[in-house]
Amino acid sequence: MRRSSTDESTYHRSPSLDSKDYSFPNGAFRRYSSMYGGQFGAASNSFFGFHTNPGPKATKAKYTSPKGNKYVVFYLDLSFIFLLELKRCSMAHNCLQCIKYLMFVFNLLFWFFIMLLIVFLLELTVVILFFVYTDKIDKYAQRDLKKGLHLYGTDGNIGLTNAWSIIQTDFRCCGVSNYTDWFEVYNTTRVPDSCCLEFSENCGLHSPGTWWKDSCYEAVKIWLQENLLAVGIFGLCTVLVQILGLTFAMTMYCQVVKADTYCA
Repeated sequence: MRRSSTDESTYHRSPSLDSKDYSFPNGAFRRYSSMYGGQFGAASNSFFGFHTNPGPKATKAKYTSPKGNKYVVFYLDLSFIFLLELKRCSMAHNCLQCIKYLMFVFNLLFWFFIMLLIVFLLELTVVILFFVYTDKIDKYAQRDLKKGLHLYGTDGNIGLTNAWSIIQTDFRCCGVSNYTDWFEVYNTTRVPDSCCLEFSENCGLHSPGTWWKDSCYEAVKIWLQENLLAVGIFGLCTVLVQILGLTFAMTMYCQVVKADTYCA
C-alpha cells in the first residue's frame, strides 16, 4: 500500500554538527578577544598567578605561586594565634603590668619634677643654713678665700686670677682681710699690680703706701647689703620660676597618667 504524501512527516532533521564542519570566523574571534580579553584577562591572570605573553600566537598558561605570599599568610596566622594565647596567659598579663610600671618610673616628666624639686629643696636648705650660721660661714669663707689666693696667677686658673684682679680694682681693696694676705702667697712684701692705687707694671713691688688697704671680703659684703633689695628680687624670681616649673611638670604628668588610664 503506497503511503500518501500527507502521511509524510513535516519534521526535517537538522544537519548534525558532526556531519558538517563549522567554525567561527577568525576575524570575529580575534575582535572579541581584543575587546574584552585585554580588559579582564591581564587582571585575572595576575590575580590567579597565570603569566601569558601577548602576541598573535596563544601560549600555554603556566601557574606560578607569588613569592612571599605563603610566608605572609603563615606569619599572620602565627601572630593571631600568639595574640590569642597571650591574652589568656596570666603571666603575660603580669609582664605587661611590669612594663607599664617601668614606663611610669622612667617617665621624663616625673624625673624632671623630681630633679627640679631636689634643686629647690637644696637652695632652700642653703638659705636657711646661711641665716642660722652666719658667723661660722664668715669665718670659713675667709679661710677658704685665703687658701684660694695661692692659685692666683697659676696655670689653669685664669678665671680666678681675673676675678681677683677685677674685684681689687673695682672695689679698691687688696686681699681677703688686708694686703698682708698676699705676703704668704709671694713669701715677700709684694702684692698683685691690681692692688695699686695707680696701676702700673710691677707697682706691687713698691712700698705699701701705694697699695689699697681695705678688705675685699668686707667690701663685697657691704656691697651685697646695699643691694640687698635687688638680690632679694633676683632670688624671689628664681624661686618663682622653679615653682612654676614644678607646677607645670606635675600638671602635665597628671594629665598623661589620666590619659593612659582612660585609654587602658
